[in-house]
Amino acid sequence: MPVESIANPYGLEALWHSGDWIARATLMILLAMSMGSWYILLTRLLAQHRLLRHARETSGRFWSAASVQEGVERLAPDNAFRRIAENGLSAMAHHEGPLMEQIDRHTWVSLSLERATADVHNRLQEGLTFLATVGSTAPFVGLFGTVWGIYHALTAIGIAGQASIDKVAGPVGEALIMTALGLAVAVPAVLGYNVLVRRNRLALDQVRAFGADLHGILLGGMPQPRTAH
Repeated sequence: MPVESIANPYGLEALWHSGDWIARATLMILLAMSMGSWYILLTRLLAQHRLLRHARETSGRFWSAASVQEGVERLAPDNAFRRIAENGLSAMAHHEGPLMEQIDRHTWVSLSLERATADVHNRLQEGLTFLATVGSTAPFVGLFGTVWGIYHALTAIGIAGQASIDKVAGPVGEALIMTALGLAVAVPAVLGYNVLVRRNRLALDQVRAFGADLHGILLGGMPQPRTAH
């Protein structure tokens, strides 16, 4: 005899159909937070992987070149280390004019390389503020949904004049789902934020080391550059 399937009266579907517009808006906010967090996490991990791959390529191609210009030409156009080297070459070639002459060449090249490195750093930081915000606010958004759901459940029970377990368990259980969803959204955001910050630090260390080596090469102060690891 086939078993008749019974829809779960206490699940998300029941919460969506029985909840008011505030409960539904809370669910949509949590969904948007979750989708945004996962999108940022995946895209930032891909960007970090690409930057670290470029660091390995730069170590094998750039430093084996006969000149900085030749090393630049060996790197791919989207290589962040190529852009830093191009900024350094541009600073060496365009240090002229009444205003530029007030800054010595050493300082001008240093500032140009620092700006290029800061640009890479800013790109690495994209999306981290959103992850931190989601990690800190998602539990409270879920808690708000729980409080709102319990308030409506108690109001309905008071109007009906009945407080049996079947009248309390369903609405309260649906309300507690909000808290669980808030935690489910916040935990990946917090973990992803910590992972990205650590990997950003490792990637940025290689970018800064490249900038320092390039600075020495351009100004003739470092005959033997360090290689990126």
